[in-house]
Amino acid sequence: MGNRKQIADREYSVELVSPICKYEDIEKIQEMVRKLREAGAFSNKSCGIHIHINAAPFEAYQLRNLVNIVAAKENMIYKALQVDSDRERRYCKKIDTDFLEKLNKQKPKTKSGIQKLWYKGSDGSHQHYHDSRYHCLNLHSVFQKGTIEFRAFNGSLHAGKMKAYLQFCMAITAQAYNQRSASPIKTVSENEKYTFRVWLLRLGLIGDEFKTARKHLLDHLEGNIAWKSPEQAEAQKERLRKKREVELSDSQEETIETQNNDMAIDEQEEESPAFTMSMNQ
Repeated sequence: MGNRKQIADREYSVELVSPICKYEDIEKIQEMVRKLREAGAFSNKSCGIHIHINAAPFEAYQLRNLVNIVAAKENMIYKALQVDSDRERRYCKKIDTDFLEKLNKQKPKTKSGIQKLWYKGSDGSHQHYHDSRYHCLNLHSVFQKGTIEFRAFNGSLHAGKMKAYLQFCMAITAQAYNQRSASPIKTVSENEKYTFRVWLLRLGLIGDEFKTARKHLLDHLEGNIAWKSPEQAEAQKERLRKKREVELSDSQEETIETQNNDMAIDEQEEESPAFTMSMNQ
């Protein structure tokens, strides 16, 4: 009351759940985040952002695509998102290797087939807090409520980051939905920033509309964003150097040719004066 400040503890912690939204609602979500921050809301390192995508249109092979895409890129995803180590151990684990191996060996034709593999034979879909939910890519949510859940994002009240995370999840699920297949082989790169940027572009996050998303998703990765390797960068520098040399040489030749033309004109003018004088004897 007055100028007195009340210290917030766990009694004041809340979970904010949005209604079902569409892509066009992202700006409204951003505005909501800004209002919360202006009102004094904050998030700490124990908080996380969970994003749900409708799983109803997905067939079994598309869910397998999704699992494989995330499995292949998850090491770079965790670095890009700076996933807190405690959250990684407890609330957003990486994809279970046993599940991944069986999924790609058996290739279930139905969602129920994937469900059996996810729960290791038993059915935990009726338990809201089933242990299997605590993964970066949570398929328990698919079988329990019909949504694909992404849990890797650290808590934030940054509207730009929120937009980037939403676009990222929608792009990954769109790729999984549209591709015929996907490989689970881990992506290894000596230049993670370049490799991740290329992947973002392949996901469709290209152009000014997704400029903010690329920025936030690439900020924390190391490497050269423009060139895959130092050798490529040096090769391009050499190409530019040779190009400048050719342009300079061409420019000098044009200058010399122009000077020669000017001299020829001057000589012609001296040999053909504008008028002549003669004396009659």
